[in-house]
Amino acid sequence: MRSKIISILLSLLLLLLLTGGAIASGEAHHADSGVLLKDFLYRVLNFGIVVAMLIYFLAKPLKKGLAGRREDIEKALAEAKQAKEKAEAKFAEYDRKLAKATEEIAEISATIRREGELEKQKIIENAKSIAVKIEQEAEKTAELEVAKARTALQREAVQLAVGVAEELLKKNFTKDDDARFIDEYMQKVGELH
Repeated sequence: MRSKIISILLSLLLLLLLTGGAIASGEAHHADSGVLLKDFLYRVLNFGIVVAMLIYFLAKPLKKGLAGRREDIEKALAEAKQAKEKAEAKFAEYDRKLAKATEEIAEISATIRREGELEKQKIIENAKSIAVKIEQEAEKTAELEVAKARTALQREAVQLAVGVAEELLKKNFTKDDDARFIDEYMQKVGELH
């Protein structure tokens, strides 16, 4: 870049020197037509030399600059194309990942629902079996309570019967009955031995 600037400045300096010499060589008074032709040809030659020098000194830097600029533009376009391709690839990858994640979420949701239904069925079955056990235990408990109540009633009935029999025996039992029972008991015991 620096060499380009130096070449351009040298070319401009040379142009100023040549044009300054051409302006200084002209005369302020009126000249004849041959002199005018000569002056015109000199100026054309001077202009041609300046143009040739400009072309000689500026052509390479301009070509290099333009070629460098072209290469920079092509490189920038290639980089932009690569960046675009990378971005499209990333987008496609993220799109695939998003689709896969959506599928996984749907599968997880379905699995959770199935597991929830299975757990619900297990809970219902467990509750039914517990209810059956509770009912059976309640029946057993009720039967035990009824049996206890019967036993208690039988004891009470026996006690009442014994009490009534005692009362009856006290009222109706005499000493003669007592002696007669003892004799009968002795006879039965004697028969057994």
